[in-house]
Amino acid sequence: MMLSAKLQMRQSQSLVMTPQLLQSIRLLQFSHLELQTFIEGEMEKNPLLSVAETRPDDPRAEHQAPALVPDLDDAALDQAGERAEIAGFDDGFDPPAARATPEEGRPLPSQLPSSGIGGQEGESFIEALADTKPSLFAHALSEIRQAIVDPADRRIAEILAEQLDEGGYLRLDIAAAAAELGIDARRATSILDRLKNEAEPAGLFAQDLADCLAIQLRRRNRLDPVMQIVLDNLDLLARRDFQALRRLTGEDESGLMDMLAEIRRLDPKPGQDYGSAVADVVVPDVIVEAAVDGGWRIELNPAALPRVLVESDYVRRIATGRLDKQEQAFISDCHASANWLVRSLDQRARTILKVATEIVKHQDGFLCEGITALRPLTLMTVAEAVGMHESTISRVTANKYIATPRGTFELKFFFTVAIPATGGGEAHSAETVKHRIRSMVDGESAGCVLSDDDIAERLKREGVDLARRTVAKYREGLGIRSSIQRRREMKARQLAC
Repeated sequence: MMLSAKLQMRQSQSLVMTPQLLQSIRLLQFSHLELQTFIEGEMEKNPLLSVAETRPDDPRAEHQAPALVPDLDDAALDQAGERAEIAGFDDGFDPPAARATPEEGRPLPSQLPSSGIGGQEGESFIEALADTKPSLFAHALSEIRQAIVDPADRRIAEILAEQLDEGGYLRLDIAAAAAELGIDARRATSILDRLKNEAEPAGLFAQDLADCLAIQLRRRNRLDPVMQIVLDNLDLLARRDFQALRRLTGEDESGLMDMLAEIRRLDPKPGQDYGSAVADVVVPDVIVEAAVDGGWRIELNPAALPRVLVESDYVRRIATGRLDKQEQAFISDCHASANWLVRSLDQRARTILKVATEIVKHQDGFLCEGITALRPLTLMTVAEAVGMHESTISRVTANKYIATPRGTFELKFFFTVAIPATGGGEAHSAETVKHRIRSMVDGESAGCVLSDDDIAERLKREGVDLARRTVAKYREGLGIRSSIQRRREMKARQLAC
């Protein structure tokens, strides 16, 4: 065998992961809001991009890329997505919305914001009209002005009010907060006690649930040592372990039920009735409606489709002027980037529609009959049907919603695990089985509370082969208590009545 250096020519074909192709992969998994944020950022960098309330076939929109921009098709995008997943691309990518995470454990501010209390700048007129209730912070400031006279103490109380959560709780260590503010811990505790005793509604500025309930009972002159024992053992109350509570309090069953009935009349979240942030509205990407021929009409939602245009007229106007080489290169790059973005958005829309159509084809029974007819479906099944890779289907269905006659659902809702049927029949969807478990529990009576074994046995009689431990897992996932806790709760209700 001879070892020597040689020059060889070899021809091969490979897919290069260019920045533009990576951008197209990212666009697939963007939600509606994330896509809007991304396009706004691109428009700031690229003067040739614009968004108009016009149809996508507007003559100004260029859907054909110039020769300098490589063609974009399903095969290239799908292969690039597969290679990106193998290379670990997904692990290092955070969508725009994912970067803006809520603050956790934010430090106490040294001073109040200079802006007044009210709507934020840029708030729409309709939203301002809808926000008729004062915010919790505004109400807390009003209560502080009535309860505390000293300006320095009032300033400390206002800083504490900034830390109230939506339920009206002050969930922080008062000693650590006092140290951060540079004041004596006893002074901060004294201010907090005054707020607890005087602020309305009762329970505002409580530090936990037991503290909130104790404040309300104290104002009603009902906080005796026995009631305090119950509040100190709320975990037993949550588990409906009335036997242990009777042993700790020394009360009989009737007396304990009276105490529990009084606790139920209290408000566990005194701050929830005040104004809060407006809830996000889900904008469906796909709309499904019944067609005249008995099938389904599947369309992309125009409200979720950004109409990005390339200002070609502007390019032609400035091309007639005198531009140096650097300016010409900048305009050329912007033009190519804008054309690629338009083509990527068009590809994204067509891919979403293709995947949604296949999902509707598989879940026709659900659209007609409801959750009981939901069929098992996997990403691989859809991927094989549309001729794409499984990772591409995962990106397409992430954070996308579809509006159907049954309601608006996330696309991933329709992908459920298959549960085998007894006797080798057609498999059942996990969501359908969960619905059956929920229906069984809702139909229980005080004399017939089903255990996990009972539920598993009933499901087996209905043709669903499900183990008891899987029943327990699904039950816990649905937020359903165990049979022992449900039996105790039903008995408590009977005694209360």
